[in-house]
Amino acid sequence: MNVAVWQKLDQMARAITPFGLSLFLVILSVVPTHIPGYAQIAPILALVSIYHWAIYRPNLLPPFAVFLLGLLQDLLMGTPVGLYILVFLTVYGIALSQRRFFAGKSFTVCWFGFAVISLVASVESWLLASAWNLALMDINAVTFQYLLSLGIFPIVAWIFLRWQQAFLQQD
Repeated sequence: MNVAVWQKLDQMARAITPFGLSLFLVILSVVPTHIPGYAQIAPILALVSIYHWAIYRPNLLPPFAVFLLGLLQDLLMGTPVGLYILVFLTVYGIALSQRRFFAGKSFTVCWFGFAVISLVASVESWLLASAWNLALMDINAVTFQYLLSLGIFPIVAWIFLRWQQAFLQQD
């Protein structure tokens, strides 16, 4: 193969890494553990990814990819189809609309932004699940899920920033 083909393959691989990393986090968030009750409070790791890429590289994670991630999250978690599609698209839309504000800000500001947006996502998921079941769902599970997602944010965000610096430098 000539150099141009390898360069094209390299560019394509770099372009799909945000979706691939997000997909990995969707799968990782539903991996069974032997911790009793963990499945109900497991952090929604893909929220960090969707938030990050919507701010820093939205061209590499388009809305259709976010839709697919939400669909897969719904199917793997056994939630009503559409719940995480709506939640993920909401997070993406809010983060994208505030992109200019968050880009270039300190980590603390970005973390606070994630705290607010993921709180909105948590309330949205609780309301949608409650409406689907025609009964108020346990708010404690959603609260712990939110707190775990907020706590895991610095680790995942740091990894994504390093990945972006190493492999996805803007030309």
